[in-house]
Amino acid sequence: MGTDTLRTDAADGAADRRREQRGWYFYDWACSVYSTSVLTVFLGPYLTSVAESAADADGYVHPLGIPVRAGSFFAYSVSLSVIVAVLVMPLVGAAADRSGRKKPLLAAAAYTGAAATTCMFFLDGDRYLLGGLLLVVANAAQSVAMMLYNSYLPQIAPPEERDAVSSRGWAFGYAAGALVLVANLILYTAHDSFGLSESAAVRVCLASAGLWWGAFALIPLRRLRDRRSPARGHGSAREAALPGFRQLAATVRDMRRRPLTLAFLLAYLVYNDGIQTVISQASVYGSEELDLGQSTLIVAVLLVQLLAVAGALALGRLARTYGAKRTILGSLVAWTVTLAAGYFLPAGEPVWFFVLAAGIGLVLGGSQALSRSLFSHLVPPGKEAEYFSAYELSDRGMSWLGPLLFGLTYQLTGSYRDAIISLVAFFVLGFALLARVPVRRAIGDAGNPVPERI
Repeated sequence: MGTDTLRTDAADGAADRRREQRGWYFYDWACSVYSTSVLTVFLGPYLTSVAESAADADGYVHPLGIPVRAGSFFAYSVSLSVIVAVLVMPLVGAAADRSGRKKPLLAAAAYTGAAATTCMFFLDGDRYLLGGLLLVVANAAQSVAMMLYNSYLPQIAPPEERDAVSSRGWAFGYAAGALVLVANLILYTAHDSFGLSESAAVRVCLASAGLWWGAFALIPLRRLRDRRSPARGHGSAREAALPGFRQLAATVRDMRRRPLTLAFLLAYLVYNDGIQTVISQASVYGSEELDLGQSTLIVAVLLVQLLAVAGALALGRLARTYGAKRTILGSLVAWTVTLAAGYFLPAGEPVWFFVLAAGIGLVLGGSQALSRSLFSHLVPPGKEAEYFSAYELSDRGMSWLGPLLFGLTYQLTGSYRDAIISLVAFFVLGFALLARVPVRRAIGDAGNPVPERI
């Protein structure tokens, strides 16, 4: 009787865990549309065109009196959004761990981002400053929300399930992005049939991403549950009340007692900066340097989304055979080759841009999903949100350097080709840093069980 009761409780616990995991997947489904439709496809070229319409005769706009080449405004806005996130994420992460109440914070961040994205419908004419402001708010809110969302992973999945669970989350996100992009493509290419101008069609696509984000965020907010964190002592509680940079410093000081976790985070900071910059700047490169139309860019990103679903699941399977670290290293080699090839793409020939998009899609989801699951093994129990705030700074938060380098390179050379090739350095250096991290020892030092294959 006692054995049967234990089996029943175990089965109920497994069922509850799977239900929570399915709810967790749906936040990727909700928010990835912002990353895809807004940040990757529409906002870069559109905000650049808005800035260009407001530019002076020399092609410069002057936010706060600072001369900025119109073609660099979008990249600089992305960098500014990241600086805002740097100030907010460590404070929110520590507060979430201290209180054990992640869901209200996740809801606040998600709906702030969704509201800012929906308001992009009003971005028209020469309102480039409005566009920059909404981008900063939406992108910073997305970073905070993703930090909280990611911190659930070690709580809802045991070590042996994390690669698969993380990969499924990314696959859900890319599937949603592909679905919405199909609708975007129909609306944009047939905007006259819907009685919309080209500009209005873009603004509808931007706003619809915010509505999608807000609607589907309800599912994880219903299914995920808050957990009380272990007592962390007076010092940690006091530090949790500190402002952003000071709290980040406190988290880093704690990480210094686990230098291998810090070493992985440094490697991830470097190579993911390259990934995030490619995601945010690829459509600008395609439209401004390769003279490709908006419809071509939508189809290319749709191809990325579809192949990223398969790529995330495939790399998750490879990780079960070769380990997450080796699989990530292989993906970084593929990133380097693909990005270098992008420098030589001929202008005005969509086929080669589609080939490049296919290469990116096959490694995009898997490299990000496996990095997330690998880091989850390196987080000390009870400090998930705090450590994932530092991770998110690497994921989106510290990804200001890539857009800044991209924007500066273009500002200095006037060539998007030079700007795109400059990003290869992030993948090469990231590979070298990750290869040096002994992940099995790092997991043990964090106080977590070491999986059979990692």
